[in-house]
Amino acid sequence: MRKILLVEDDLSLGQTILDLLEVNLFKVKWCKTGYEALHFLEHSTPDAIVCDLMMPIMNGEELFLKTRTISRLDKIPFIVITANITSEMKIRQLENGVNDYLTKPFKIQELILKIKNIIKFAAKLTVVNNQKIEITTLKLKKKNFLEMLNNIIEKNMHLPLDIDVLAAKLYVSKSTLYKKIKKLTNCNTTQYVREYKIQYAIKLIEEGETNVQTLADNTGFGSLSYFSVCFKRYARVSPKKYIQTFLAN
Repeated sequence: MRKILLVEDDLSLGQTILDLLEVNLFKVKWCKTGYEALHFLEHSTPDAIVCDLMMPIMNGEELFLKTRTISRLDKIPFIVITANITSEMKIRQLENGVNDYLTKPFKIQELILKIKNIIKFAAKLTVVNNQKIEITTLKLKKKNFLEMLNNIIEKNMHLPLDIDVLAAKLYVSKSTLYKKIKKLTNCNTTQYVREYKIQYAIKLIEEGETNVQTLADNTGFGSLSYFSVCFKRYARVSPKKYIQTFLAN
């Protein structure tokens, strides 16, 4: 059941709106002043607020602006109702960020439809925002894990691959490390580290290194022949041929 905060100082109109909203299966809290509503909002979060604009002490505009300074309340749909409103006042309310307004006298069915539509829209917007947050969070998790992994590989680039050490530095088991790398890159641990090392070797070539043995030593390969095999498997050409092509260009 959707919860509505009704703020209306006119007892007759307030009672009418309350009764008809409850008939339409809304749970309604009726406050007769802006201060009473603000006190209620200190511990409650309704799905929408329907508020008279012209009220003594704290009017609807003041209440609206106060709700927008509180993060828990600043996205609650807010509908203003008023007897007299000039074009300038309408524009000011919309500029403030009020979601909608009704001019008295109005049909209750119109108010009910506005409430339903605005709540439905807010719910869809929340779902979309949550999905964006989840996607962003997943991307950050992926980015953070791979950044940590790559940093460890780079700091130990000149050493032979040791998966046990790599897993320990990431505070995960070897099986967890394998699963994470496989999920994020579709490579097994050995393949990922080996290809990262070859990419590093290519970077060294592009920075001016032309000695294949030095490339093998700086990337932690146990032998020149193994380095050459891995390089050719990745780059489709031998390291020597890659260097010649790079220098020629």
